[in-house]
Amino acid sequence: MFEGLEQSRWGWLLLFTSTTTLICCALPILLVSIGLGAVSAALFSSMPFLVELARHKFWLFLGSGVMMGLAAWALYRPGRVCPTDPVLAEKCAQADKWNRRFLIMSAGLWAIGFFAAYLSLPLLELYDNIFSG
Repeated sequence: MFEGLEQSRWGWLLLFTSTTTLICCALPILLVSIGLGAVSAALFSSMPFLVELARHKFWLFLGSGVMMGLAAWALYRPGRVCPTDPVLAEKCAQADKWNRRFLIMSAGLWAIGFFAAYLSLPLLELYDNIFSG
């Protein structure tokens, strides 16, 4: 009875943690890149928890990546089947569909955040080294 609710909570938690990686790390880099550094500074000064998230971005990315890995395992593990009762089977299939959507959205947000936090600056430096010198 509570299994669908529990799956939904995990989906929302997964989406929340991957979104925090995007907000703490990708959004400020994007704002500064398009010339809105003052907006980024105002954002960080009005929401001090963002500074703490950015300070601990390694653990934030690691924790949310582990959670996504566990969620993917729970969704795609071998031997996982829905109940044979038609009503429960329909609810199980619907929950699976939504959980897969949450996982895909979360993985996309996580990948954008990871790219912005860890790969964008090294790639920009590599580009500058290749084409400027």
